Amino acid sequence: MRLPKTKDARNGRAKSQNSAKRSDFTFRPKYSSLLCFAGILFTLSSFSLARSLVMHLQLVPWLTAATLGVMTQICSSSTLNTISDADKIVSLPGQPKVSFGQYAGYIAVDEKQQRALFYYFAEAEANPASKPLVLWLNGGPGCSSVGVGAFSEHGPFKPSGDVLLKNDYSWNKEANMLYLESPAGVGFSYSVNNSYYNTVDDKMTARDNLAFLCNWFEKFPEYKERDLFITGESYAGHYVPQLAKLIVQFKLFNLKGIAIGNPLLEFNTDFNSRAEFLWSHGLISDTTYESFNTICNFSQIQRQKQSGTLTHGCSHVFSTALREISKFVDGYDVTLDVCLSTVFSQSAVLNKLQETETIDVCVQEETYKYLNRKEVQESLHARLIGISTWTTCSSSCVLQCSQI
Repeated sequence: MRLPKTKDARNGRAKSQNSAKRSDFTFRPKYSSLLCFAGILFTLSSFSLARSLVMHLQLVPWLTAATLGVMTQICSSSTLNTISDADKIVSLPGQPKVSFGQYAGYIAVDEKQQRALFYYFAEAEANPASKPLVLWLNGGPGCSSVGVGAFSEHGPFKPSGDVLLKNDYSWNKEANMLYLESPAGVGFSYSVNNSYYNTVDDKMTARDNLAFLCNWFEKFPEYKERDLFITGESYAGHYVPQLAKLIVQFKLFNLKGIAIGNPLLEFNTDFNSRAEFLWSHGLISDTTYESFNTICNFSQIQRQKQSGTLTHGCSHVFSTALREISKFVDGYDVTLDVCLSTVFSQSAVLNKLQETETIDVCVQEETYKYLNRKEVQESLHARLIGISTWTTCSSSCVLQCSQI
C-alpha cells in the first residue's frame, strides 16, 4: 500500500512515553514465555469459550448490532498489494543467522481515512507449513506488541546492545507468530485523520483488528485456512475475546482458540485487588493499605489520572504507596531486580547474588533503543508518521481504559 508523505500526520496524537520510565502500576505486560504463560486458554470446541463469548457479548452489546452492516465491507476485496515478498525482511541489524522467514510492514484498515496497522511476522523455526498461526496482542491499552511481545518477551530475538540475541524460549519454535501494533497510534501504527485519536475505543479497535486480519490474509493467502489462535495479555483481556467474537459471529477464518494472560477483564475488581497484593507482600504499610480501602482505591486513582482530575486525597494515597514501594521494586514481578543505569550500579544497590537463571531486566530499555535506530526501522519497513520516535507505550489510547 502507499504510505502518506505527511510528516506531521500525528501532531494531534497525545504525548507518548517510554514505559521503561513508568512509575505507576497500570496493567502492562512483563516477562512471559511459552513454558510459563500464566493465562486462560479456551478452545472453540469447549463450552467454556462459548460461555465466555456470550458473557462478553452481554457486556458489549455493540458487537451484535453495530457491526452487522460493516463487516462485509471490511473483509471485501482490497487494493492492497498481495505480494508478501514486498514485506520480507532480509535481515535485522545485529541478528544471528536463522532459517525462518521474517516479514514486517503496514496493512491498511481504513484506506479512506489513511489508517494502517504495523505488524511483525516470524514464521516457525521448523516446518512452518504444518504449524498454526498465532496472533499476539499486547495491552496497556497503548503498548506495542512488537516492542513488548516480540522483542522483550517471546519473539525470536531480544536486543542486547548493538546485537540481537536468540531467544531460547521463542514461541515461533511451535507456531507462526504474528505481532500486531494495535490500535492505530501504538508504535509504528498510525492514522492520518487525527480525530481518530480522540474517539478510539474498543469497538473501533475490534473492527480494525478484524480488517487487519482480512487484509493480511490477502498478502499471505497460504495462511488463510491455517489453524488460528488469538493470544495476548493485559488490556488484551478486552481485545482478544472481542475480536474472537466477531470472527465467530461472521464465520471467518479457522479460529481454534484464544488465550489471555494476566488479563484486564473487570476494571474495579482487577485494579482494586492490587492494594491487597502489595500489602500481603509487605510492600506497603498497614496504614496505606487501610487508606486504599477507606479513602481512595486503585480504580479511582486510575480513572482520575486518566481524566486529569486526581484529587488531593487520591494523590496522597498513591504517592505514599509509591514511596513505600520504592523505585527498586518491579511492579510486575516484585521478586525481580529492576533496570538501573548500569549492571554495576544495580549490583551495588541491591547487593545480592543472582542464584537463578539470569533475566535481562533492561530488555525493554534495550528494545526502545534498538527500534529507534534508523537502520532497524528501514529493515522493518517502518516509518515514523507524525511522531519523532517509536515508544513502547503511547498515552494516545488511554481513552479506551477510561471508558470502562
